[in-house]
Amino acid sequence: MTADPMLDLLVIGATGQVARELARAEAPGVRVRTVGRETLDLSDPEAAGDFVRQARGDLVVNAAAYTAVDKAESEPELAMRVNGEAPGAMAAAARARGVPFLHISTDYVFDGSGDRPWREGDPTGPLGVYGRTKLAGEAAVAAAGGDHAILRTAWVFSAHGGNFVKTMLRVGRERDRLTVVDDQTGGPTGAADIAAALLVMARAFGRGQGVTGVFHFCGAPAVTWRGFAAEIFRRSGWPKTPEVAPIRTEEWPTPAARPRNSTLDCQRILECYDVAQPAWTDALDRVLSELEGMSR
Repeated sequence: MTADPMLDLLVIGATGQVARELARAEAPGVRVRTVGRETLDLSDPEAAGDFVRQARGDLVVNAAAYTAVDKAESEPELAMRVNGEAPGAMAAAARARGVPFLHISTDYVFDGSGDRPWREGDPTGPLGVYGRTKLAGEAAVAAAGGDHAILRTAWVFSAHGGNFVKTMLRVGRERDRLTVVDDQTGGPTGAADIAAALLVMARAFGRGQGVTGVFHFCGAPAVTWRGFAAEIFRRSGWPKTPEVAPIRTEEWPTPAARPRNSTLDCQRILECYDVAQPAWTDALDRVLSELEGMSR
């Protein structure tokens, strides 16, 4: 059997959680090159498109975004340039070069109503600026017309960057009792699992077997933020863990509204790419182990 040719991945982003995991993934047959903010400023969509047009690489992965959900409410123009316009410009440049474009999106494109997992074809209805700009980015990538895949995910965590796991561990060391929202439900997703899914998709496109469109990918089973927090502490191995008390969304007001239901139906990515929905508890164990090693 002939081995697949070496695949060169150009990853937009360097310090984000998924970009970091892509950079350190052990992926035979794949070379990963990350591009950080010091080289590529996504607030200038035209420059972003020019960069991709002139760059080398067999496939482009956009793992960068404006992710400050609350701050986006006061910076809508900047968020739109980074999340909405730049992905479209880069996707158009990728199409001009004849290379596929993989793009990470979010559960925030939905309004969070109902209680069943969201499917790719469900009506969107973002509640805030972040979700609206990410949805605009999806539309721009699709409108570019090239081979592409949009991967919506949720509740991303890793041992690096800012995320819920690291916040809970920090606050849990400072307090005996925490209050955590218990009426928002989703699927926590390890950044390493997202990176692994993207690599499967990239290899498929490299073989000419990639499927274009939108795909959902998140951890299972569904859990509330409070349930997630309780499991973080349960698995942390601390001799004494804080009490995690439930509160309603209304008791924790934020500038941007959050979806109550962020669960995603991940059947399509399984059918098209044979990527199964991962157990977030396994990812959590790996992250906690890495964080423990980093603290020694």
